Amino acid sequence: MIENIDFTLVNWSRGQFAMIAFYHWLFIPITIGTTYIIAIAQTIHVKTGDPEWERLARFWAKLFGINFAIGVGTGIILGLEFGTNWANYSWIAGDIFGAPLAAEGIMAFFLESTFIAVMFFGWGKVGKKFHLLSCWLVAFGASLSALWILVANGWMNYPIGMVFNPDTARHEMVDFWAILFSPYAVNKFLHTITSCLVISAFFVIAISSWYLLKKRSILLAKRSIVLAATFGLLSSVYLAMTGDGSAYYVAQKQPAKLATMEGLFDGEEGAGLVMMGILNPNKKLGDDKKDFLFKMEIPKMLSILGYRDANAFVPGMNDLVYGNEEFGIMSAEEKMGKGRIALGALADYKEAHRNNDQQAMDEAVLLFNEHYQYMGYGNLHYPEMIIPRKIPLIFYSFRIMVISGMLFIGVLLLFMYLSVKNRLEKQKWLLYVGIWCFPLSFIASMAGWIVAEVGRQPWTIQGLLPTMISTSNISANAVIATFWLFAAMLTVLVIAEYRIMIGAIRKGPDNLSTKGGPNV
Repeated sequence: MIENIDFTLVNWSRGQFAMIAFYHWLFIPITIGTTYIIAIAQTIHVKTGDPEWERLARFWAKLFGINFAIGVGTGIILGLEFGTNWANYSWIAGDIFGAPLAAEGIMAFFLESTFIAVMFFGWGKVGKKFHLLSCWLVAFGASLSALWILVANGWMNYPIGMVFNPDTARHEMVDFWAILFSPYAVNKFLHTITSCLVISAFFVIAISSWYLLKKRSILLAKRSIVLAATFGLLSSVYLAMTGDGSAYYVAQKQPAKLATMEGLFDGEEGAGLVMMGILNPNKKLGDDKKDFLFKMEIPKMLSILGYRDANAFVPGMNDLVYGNEEFGIMSAEEKMGKGRIALGALADYKEAHRNNDQQAMDEAVLLFNEHYQYMGYGNLHYPEMIIPRKIPLIFYSFRIMVISGMLFIGVLLLFMYLSVKNRLEKQKWLLYVGIWCFPLSFIASMAGWIVAEVGRQPWTIQGLLPTMISTSNISANAVIATFWLFAAMLTVLVIAEYRIMIGAIRKGPDNLSTKGGPNV
């Protein structure tokens, strides 16, 4: 029961995972996106024979290599955390969650690691076509790696393709293809990967803009900006399209997350999408206070995004917690009752198994299967727990992400237009905007992860396993100690990587050797 749960352990375990994921995400988008910049530039070089395009590709490969090494290290730490801090989750879902992670290691990481050596050190040492193939295989491997990780994450948000084995008390995979091609997982992959491409585009634009401001490496900077702006604009538009898909699937599978994202306490037919607003800090579930101090919304847009129907009913947090008979929404308390029946049936099954009572076992399994989808609710203590606690954090993070995405499209269009008109160097204000859009793109993507991960609380596996019972049976002090140890270690690594990267940027592409790989 909840009284026996060490919430200090739970909160520090969550905090440690979030902290390491934050550091990891500082490297991953650049790693994924820059590979495509390198591959496209090298393709143009092979097609045209222009050595400046190879010079451009080699420069960005140099920065990619610096970024790649630390990204791998932080990713390994994250993977180990499932065994150290989240052992209960790993036991219950390891048969399913472990499969995509294993595929990522076998199929993606080894592919990327093998050909990265050819890409990085093969300039002038292997055939141009083979080297170009290696560049594209590194890009493909990086994206494939992201695919498997996001498939695993997508399954946590929308569990599918599995059964629960009462003998082992574990979820077991029965349909790998259903998990891989889950619409939730596919959309999550496409949305996340395109956000990586946008971040990497602004990474290239920021550095190139700095060169233009300093009047250095003008040709390389201009070509890099044209390439990155085109690449980033296409990615930004597609990012908006996948964002629409995300809203739809969240509405179908995680209505509490959608209601939190919109600050929607009471459901509405033809619900509007809040563009800007200030939540009422005194508003609580179940009271009659106003939801907002101020808001601007697009009429009916939330119903359209979530249900493809302008007049559809969008349930609010109160509907999901307390139920709404008119629209057939079961209350959280009723789901908790069904969940306790499922957990009780599971306990009865184990008791019957010990007594070798086959009839009792069959009856218990039948009852368990009838209420299985509510199993996780049986571990909750009160109905309001189904709503994420950090409503303002999720609400404002969502708007930071969306508004930033709209800004990026406009900025990228300006960069493309002024580049074509050969007037970019004269617009110093835009070059500074390009530099600042790089950290803003990271903030926007972090905001998106906050919406995705904080917004699905209290669940580790949606509806089936709460976060509070997913942790390992270890001391909270051990997690606290390792939190600060990892924080210190990763901070040192980030500072070191930053200094190396700044040094490489200041040296610039003119310091590349004429033969062999980049001088790092």
